[in-house]
Amino acid sequence: MFSKACEYGIRAMMYIAQKSKEGERVGIKEISKSIDSPEPFMAKILQDLSRKGLVLSIKGPHGGFYMDTGRDKISLAEVVTAIDGNELFTGCGLGLKACNENKPCPIHYEFKAIRIKLKTMLETTYVEEFSESLNKKLIHLKRA
Repeated sequence: MFSKACEYGIRAMMYIAQKSKEGERVGIKEISKSIDSPEPFMAKILQDLSRKGLVLSIKGPHGGFYMDTGRDKISLAEVVTAIDGNELFTGCGLGLKACNENKPCPIHYEFKAIRIKLKTMLETTYVEEFSESLNKKLIHLKRA
């Protein structure tokens, strides 16, 4: 459903949010290790998220990535859109370019209902919501 970049981006944002709440900044090596992602790929994703203002970074020995406490409500939809665009929320379930209300594909209406539910869930779920559960190890960000 999500691209690999989007999966890693969401997991990285959750990890950075958790560490930011503890007053820490985290480097790419730590993020990659903690969420089980390739370092060079993670660097590219974080650079993009930083450019789009979803994470902040400071260079140097005491630098790293962090989230501004003033902006504590970043939705998962914002992360998905920043990485993958809005295709998940508008695209055809079969990948057809000509699919629309006037010329629907065979699964158009069923997929439209799913897209609406998914968009609503991602818009009302915030990256920071998972910090406490991550700290208590009730949820995890690595593949088993």
